[in-house]
Amino acid sequence: MEARESGLPGVELFPGDHVCAMFFGLQERDEIVAPYLEAGLRAGDKCICIVDAPPLDVLAARIGDEREIEGYIASEQLELLSPVDLYLRVRPFSSESMIEWWEDSLAAASASGVYRSSRATGEMPGEWQAIAREEWFHYESDFNRFLEGHPDTIICLYDLERFGGGFMIDLLRTHPKLLMGGLLLENPHWRRPEILFPADAP
Repeated sequence: MEARESGLPGVELFPGDHVCAMFFGLQERDEIVAPYLEAGLRAGDKCICIVDAPPLDVLAARIGDEREIEGYIASEQLELLSPVDLYLRVRPFSSESMIEWWEDSLAAASASGVYRSSRATGEMPGEWQAIAREEWFHYESDFNRFLEGHPDTIICLYDLERFGGGFMIDLLRTHPKLLMGGLLLENPHWRRPEILFPADAP
């Protein structure tokens, strides 16, 4: 498989990568998100950005100048989405409905013939208490199965200032790769979906 330009120094991403980025605060988040998306936009990828904390215009300004960003958004190459509007559009939150959304979104991008591939990044909504924890990590686990054979990449964003270390075990079990302190690491604690959720195994 050919490595994809991540925009992050020393970090190589490959088709189908599902990465958990752990960081502290909005500045560290944007230091990951902005170059990742900028590299994707310049490479001709469809880019989906799901971030909770405003202001989005600050993040957008780090990706490119105002006219460039307006062009990317107008062409729908770049989508900036709210986690609340996306993850909680159907209540209660369900992994199945979210995977269906990704299937539709990424299939549409691929079918358009415009994009080489898609890349996405997303974080939990501030209203994360409205989501059942087990169902959320069921979704994170399902994402690994979904991405198998896809040319797309996703970086999941977890701000440890907001969530602390309470989610750490679940994060480790559901993400094959970890991005920490600018280093991309293979995660030996990751477990395949059929092991975590055997009732779902075909």
